[in-house]
Amino acid sequence: MTSHTNDARRRLLATLPALALTPLARADDASALADAVHGRPVGRDVTTLSRMELAERGREPRVRRLVTYRLDRGRGESAYLARFLDPKDIAGVGLLSLTRADGSTDQSLFLPELDRVRKVSGDRKGGRFVGSDLYFEDLQERKPQRDTHRLLGREVLAGVTCDILESVPVDADDSVYLKRLNWIDRTTAMALRIDYFERDPQTVSKRWLALERQRIQGFWTVTTSSMADLAQGSETRLIVESARYDRKLPDRLFTPRALADERYESEFRL
Repeated sequence: MTSHTNDARRRLLATLPALALTPLARADDASALADAVHGRPVGRDVTTLSRMELAERGREPRVRRLVTYRLDRGRGESAYLARFLDPKDIAGVGLLSLTRADGSTDQSLFLPELDRVRKVSGDRKGGRFVGSDLYFEDLQERKPQRDTHRLLGREVLAGVTCDILESVPVDADDSVYLKRLNWIDRTTAMALRIDYFERDPQTVSKRWLALERQRIQGFWTVTTSSMADLAQGSETRLIVESARYDRKLPDRLFTPRALADERYESEFRL
């Protein structure tokens, strides 16, 4: 990430506290906040080692471990790779997401039992990622220009005053969600809560929460989060056990070849 890009982001963040916020706030105020959230400093790349806990009614929680990598390729492009490490029945499963400058994303899934990479079709964006409460769409980068934004007011969440930002897809076919409500901490430009509306614009279907966050190498990082399916009563919790930024991850890590062959990826694990 260039120093020019970082300077521009800092200037944008500096303007936010002065923005008027009422239910009738101007659309450009809402867009500025959405841009700040999307553009907050997150490093050129980051590697995380995490634990995923899946809880369902009447069942013992299932625990999985995974490694993830994210790379800012510049020019508005980004890449993301996730690999499950255990337990045995899911070890090796991987997901690769490549986002273009126009906001479109290609996703590929590697299933070891089939020993091949399969492209995730657009009509599966509402499909559950390996049985979790995360949809494939939730693992895509979503650029602000794909939505229209408006500010609905302020609310204190876990002791933090947040601005409530409503985001509605410009193209209804571009998302599985009708809209999202985002609780944004302006100080850090981080979302602390996101409500997802799938079938009814008045009924929340899923809720994401940032439960814990901390600075790692100077970057604010969500270290514990949860995604809950409010109808089914299930929850997927993600706990980051370690994270490292700016390791100079190479482009070759984010390829179908590296997705299908752990030898190309395992050397970068924490």
